[in-house]
Amino acid sequence: MNSRDIEHHDDMPNVDFATVIAVAIHDMKNSLSLLMQSIEQISDTLPSEYKEASENLTSAHYEAGRMNTALVQILGLYRSSIDALPINVDEVFVSDLINEIVDSNTNYIKQKDINFSIVVDEELSWFFDRELIYLLLYDMVINAMRYGCKNLAINAGIENQGLTVTITDDGPGYPESMLKTCELALVDHAISQGRTGLGLFFARLIANSHKNNGLHGSIQLSNAESGGSVFTLYLP
Repeated sequence: MNSRDIEHHDDMPNVDFATVIAVAIHDMKNSLSLLMQSIEQISDTLPSEYKEASENLTSAHYEAGRMNTALVQILGLYRSSIDALPINVDEVFVSDLINEIVDSNTNYIKQKDINFSIVVDEELSWFFDRELIYLLLYDMVINAMRYGCKNLAINAGIENQGLTVTITDDGPGYPESMLKTCELALVDHAISQGRTGLGLFFARLIANSHKNNGLHGSIQLSNAESGGSVFTLYLP
């Protein structure tokens, strides 16, 4: 390398790679969304006798959805690190939100023969960031389906002057390490691999960002006595 090469590199502008990565993630997220739409369109036109192809498309759609959610979580964490996590609070009908989450996984639910139970008043509404809470609940639902449950229930109502949404499944339940992780203060939470990692941290971050009258949102993990995991979201 000669002096001209060195001078050229010295003149290059400083690159904020965190911002570059955030932009790249945003682009990848959009591409995945288009891919998922294409998979849905192919699935809708696929003849019923092509059962194996339909199963493969369903799995591809599910995995693409998980990847999309992970990218959104990473992008949200980046924005949070620069104190720019957008919280756009508006009135939301809870039943519409929950039904949208279930509808977006219709093919996977049918393929895996999962029974869904939804108990929520159609007139129930609350004030929160619709997009962020959608992402939070969506991730919890697909995790429940991923870990082998055949029955999944979503209940929503008003408790302690706040909105409570509970997701209960009949899977193997949360591991003890995950229950302990949820008890840590948000600043002490160490993101690890697997089910105890990014999704849980992001859920707590979103919930904690919703504040009202000196209270902030929270999540709680527990295991039912009959088996299965219980995820609870509280928004003041």
